[in-house]
Amino acid sequence: MTRIFDILFSTIVILLLFPFMIPIIIVLKLTGEHYIFYRQARIGRNGKEFGLFKFATMLLDSPNLPGGLYTGKNDPRMLPLGKFLRKTKINELPQLFNIFTGQMSIVGFRPTVQEHFNSYPDYAKKKLHDALPGLTGIGSVVFRDEEGILQTFDDKKSFHQNIISPYKAALECWYVDHKNIKNYFLLIFMTVQVVLKPKKSSWKNRFKDLPSVPAELRTFI
Repeated sequence: MTRIFDILFSTIVILLLFPFMIPIIIVLKLTGEHYIFYRQARIGRNGKEFGLFKFATMLLDSPNLPGGLYTGKNDPRMLPLGKFLRKTKINELPQLFNIFTGQMSIVGFRPTVQEHFNSYPDYAKKKLHDALPGLTGIGSVVFRDEEGILQTFDDKKSFHQNIISPYKAALECWYVDHKNIKNYFLLIFMTVQVVLKPKKSSWKNRFKDLPSVPAELRTFI
């Protein structure tokens, strides 16, 4: 059932927003390294990699430069338009094409790079194996400012792998166990809400049976 909505919504949004994407495409083409889209290998259904599309926000060779997969405040690898695109989540819009082709759903577990997926507990890897990744999901709503959280720590990689990843994995598994039309639409609504009002924490009241927030994260979420 959700696949029908995925096709319908992605088609409508692509048609509606494409005129607004044209100025972004032009600016990206004329600035930075002159490339528009960034295609990154992410782990999807059945544990297979697929190419996830985003508008370019960082230097093309960013993963191999100092900082690696973790973005710092005022990161020198950021393209001129990058900070705005990331803050507004506009950089995620090209994933509508991943949704239309069936590689993703609008709502699901957030697909990660292999390094981050490796830090997920084994039970989570098994649970997510047959699930379809999403443009958004409960993990995306709860960790709406993941980059901001990581700025607090010098060792970003350690905190991400040991604290954020295990909890995010638990949240993603929660959605797999509670996947239904109601939660599908509710998470779409809550995604829009946290993008417009990042400090909103309505998810705590809407989803009262979520895995408990680890002590290390309670200050942030």
